[in-house]
Amino acid sequence: MTTHATPDADVIVVGAGPGGSAAAYHLAHRGLDVLLLEKSDFPREKVCGDGLTPRAVAQLLKMGVDTSESAGWKRNRGLRVVADDAAIELDWPVLQSFPDYGLTRTRYDFDQLLADRAVAAGASLRTGVHVTAPAFDLAGRVAGVTAREDGRAVTYRAPLVVAADGVSGRLALALGIKRNPKRPMGVAVRQYYKSAVKHDDPYLESWLALRTADEPDVLQPGYGWIFGLGDGRVNVGLGVLNSSADYGKTNYRALLRDWLDATPEDWGLREESADGPVRGAALPMGFNRVPHYSRGLMLVGDSGGMVNPFNGEGIAYAIESAEIAAEVVAAALRQPNAPRREAQLKRYPELLSRRFGSYYRMGEVFVHLIGHPQVMKICTERGLHRPALMRLVLKLLANLTDSPGGDLADRIVNGMRIATPPLGRTRVRSASSAHRADDRLASFAERRA
Repeated sequence: MTTHATPDADVIVVGAGPGGSAAAYHLAHRGLDVLLLEKSDFPREKVCGDGLTPRAVAQLLKMGVDTSESAGWKRNRGLRVVADDAAIELDWPVLQSFPDYGLTRTRYDFDQLLADRAVAAGASLRTGVHVTAPAFDLAGRVAGVTAREDGRAVTYRAPLVVAADGVSGRLALALGIKRNPKRPMGVAVRQYYKSAVKHDDPYLESWLALRTADEPDVLQPGYGWIFGLGDGRVNVGLGVLNSSADYGKTNYRALLRDWLDATPEDWGLREESADGPVRGAALPMGFNRVPHYSRGLMLVGDSGGMVNPFNGEGIAYAIESAEIAAEVVAAALRQPNAPRREAQLKRYPELLSRRFGSYYRMGEVFVHLIGHPQVMKICTERGLHRPALMRLVLKLLANLTDSPGGDLADRIVNGMRIATPPLGRTRVRSASSAHRADDRLASFAERRA
């Protein structure tokens, strides 16, 4: 099999999802020669809740994305939390650090929009490139990637590779960076429905007590969501965490169907109104794959397990980690020699831990608590009738505070973060069994759906 050499780049980014495209944008914006490789062609469908909190919106604004409704976005005011007969509407907080609105938009064209921003900044995008493995130099350091393109084997070379290849994490696994099974993990399924009633809802809706029409007295595992897209459709889904006794045992398609059958009929969330099939995906949470840098390879987004354990949000953290990675890479490539460059690159895991480590540690505790339906029931019954408490909880769950300063809720949440030891780093282990385990994980949710 012939390997064809290709021109070098300063950095190769693998995967043009939100994390990869953001990394390519921020790298190119800093004047670096960036090659962005994506296995699919755009537009494409991806499994997602399609809802963005103000934290994610802030990152889009940094990238110069037009988030107006005329540009195809649906804005929302906040979160409606529902538990049985109780519900509370919580507006997004007014902060200096983040906008006061969230967004919805399907991933069908969202990823292409961000990839286009990267190209506009100067990155080179190649689609239809299936990256198969890292390429190594004689010292065993990552120096590019091997791939299949147009039926032939190719090698792309660069002194640094950013892995944004999702939950499967093939590039990380090739270096022995495996998933930590003790860290939070989730599985989510979603389906689109046509709904004249719910599509234009000004609030994202989160259901913390799932019940079915057949067993209304039984609290089902997991949590649900209904997000209006503003185009006549809603994104409806549910997630189950690995702290639940039913994780890996639940028929998620059936649970979604049974839950929706218990919702009001005029909402239209019935099989005849479905717009496409049920699809599923794994949610790698709380830094469940570390270290985030090793031997010329940097992990961003889902490849590094960066989904928020509190709310299942991944896009904001993919884009934030990508921006941090770009800052570190730009600083490293300015160094005069290899040892100094490597010292700069090793700052990346430390910066991620400083930004998210304590918060994700709190998220681990939260995941273990809500994995028990009765604990969730007690929390919702007592919390939903206390608006001030729920506004504080919203800031915690969505990671939305001003620091320094802010109101009392900000100071409480920030104080909790300061008092919590950050998640540490894990040594690299053999990848032989990790490949098999993570391949099974990547297809698990789709099979269960």
